[in-house]
Amino acid sequence: MDTVQGGDSAKVRGADPARRGRLRGELTVATIARLAGVSAPTVSRVLNGRSDVAEDTRRRVEQLLREHGYRRPGAILPSPGIEVIFYGLESNLAIEMMRGVQGVVTDHDLGVGFTEVMVDAPVQRSWCERMLARRPTGVIIVHSLFTAEQHAQLAASSIPLVAADPNGQPHQPVPSVGAANWGGAVAATRHLLELGHRRIGVIGGPGVSLYARERLEACRAALEIARVPLDPGLVRTGEFSFEAGLGLGSELLSQPDPPTAVLCGNDLQALGVYKAARRLGLHIPRDLSVVGFDGIDAGTWCDPLLTTVRQPFRDIGAAAANLLLALIAGPVPAQTRIELPASLLVRESTAPPPA
Repeated sequence: MDTVQGGDSAKVRGADPARRGRLRGELTVATIARLAGVSAPTVSRVLNGRSDVAEDTRRRVEQLLREHGYRRPGAILPSPGIEVIFYGLESNLAIEMMRGVQGVVTDHDLGVGFTEVMVDAPVQRSWCERMLARRPTGVIIVHSLFTAEQHAQLAASSIPLVAADPNGQPHQPVPSVGAANWGGAVAATRHLLELGHRRIGVIGGPGVSLYARERLEACRAALEIARVPLDPGLVRTGEFSFEAGLGLGSELLSQPDPPTAVLCGNDLQALGVYKAARRLGLHIPRDLSVVGFDGIDAGTWCDPLLTTVRQPFRDIGAAAANLLLALIAGPVPAQTRIELPASLLVRESTAPPPA
């Protein structure tokens, strides 16, 4: 039955509601269609969450349904809120982004839901399908590695989407927000050069990561400008984790001619290098300088305090929310890629190289 019911309306059984008008105060599919200026089958497709409806038409029909408080029994209407998808709620990164999103969205009378997704493929497929069934007003995916298939599903749904600091090259034309990784990595490299370091080791992130590759290339470029070519033997890549920093740091520091400084892909790797240095009897920063990237709270809990490149996670979350709201309101804004500046925080883990 396709009768669209309100809270106080009696249930009516019988003929197809698309073929009859308003009956005894009920709002039928035909009535909604007439108010929206579309056909009854179009309203039915909206109620069923079908993707073969023009976005402007869908919004007009959904707005009428919300205004009147009516829906077909069992139909899934969009939830008036923003859904934020995280691939791992690690450290304070996720918390800061949540706060940034929440601060913007709540001013627009929209709720925010947060979902953590594991990276294995079966779960990835299920989160996308479940999210599409909920039909949120908009979606922000943080550190996303969504597949081409998932991108096609999201695009077909017409649900506005923003990628926040994407972990890989965004599927175009996905609007995205991130930090200026290039500028941050250049600033960190120049800091070590100004201290007098010439044997600089680099621990980068995984090769699939767009910003990991960007940081490595920025470091290489800054060294070349200073006429200090990057020694391939001082470069390692791995996961953005403490364990990777410990293992790869141990490799670098155990060489016959080890680096006097190590640039890390993130702060967790840097903390792993701290442990590797301690195991080898090295003192930071007297024997080894270490620089991280991200600016997580853990960098202020260690001894010595970690020099790092701070990413403005809260600002990234807020910018992603503002961009998403602009997409929801339409039309698509002229600028759909936003980069916020990253800043070098010089603390206690860097010093001139040993004499």
